[in-house]
Amino acid sequence: MILAAGRGERMRPLTDSMPKPLLRVAGKPLIQYHVEALARAGIPRLVVNLAWQGERIRDHLADGARFGVHISYSEEHPAALEAGGGIFRALRWLRPDPFLVVNGDVFCDVDFGLLRLAEPDDAHLVLVPNPPHHPAGDFACKAGRALVRGPGGTRFTFSGIGLYRKRFFEGCTDGAFPLKPLLLRSMEAGRCSAQLHHGQWEDVGTPARLAALDERLRSVP
Repeated sequence: MILAAGRGERMRPLTDSMPKPLLRVAGKPLIQYHVEALARAGIPRLVVNLAWQGERIRDHLADGARFGVHISYSEEHPAALEAGGGIFRALRWLRPDPFLVVNGDVFCDVDFGLLRLAEPDDAHLVLVPNPPHHPAGDFACKAGRALVRGPGGTRFTFSGIGLYRKRFFEGCTDGAFPLKPLLLRSMEAGRCSAQLHHGQWEDVGTPARLAALDERLRSVP
């Protein structure tokens, strides 16, 4: 699943007339990089959630055939349901367990085909070194486990990329809710694994970061 329903408030005014996942870097929409990477990883069925200007995302990606995948769309009108609520509404398409979720507003070189979620865990997170705009991080990682707090207080940033089982959402109901409380529940129960990614990853959250990424990619021979 690619999360693409957000309004992109921090990216305004660019997102006043364009959904954030369709903003371009090096001539290509952000979301298209993910679709192509997922196709290369051998993941044939994708779900994209839609809210703000979602019809434009649907028009661009269509059914996914030109990328070698099949895309279903989960509608969240009249407003986005946040990450947790968005995934929960799309569970009927997310089969079999486990399923992969990727934030539509990140740029990365994570090899999605290499990610694994072992039993009895119900979530596996990809963490990254803390970027300058998020120095405190989100979660700790020790011996392949995601922790609320780690030794020495060192924490890393959640990349927005994770594997989940449907039971991770046990007890949830349709509506808007965040993902973080469910992650904390999973960690406290000892059912959340993690890995640290040291490759390319960018949270393309502001016009300045979008412009910097675009310039960097265009400078690559």
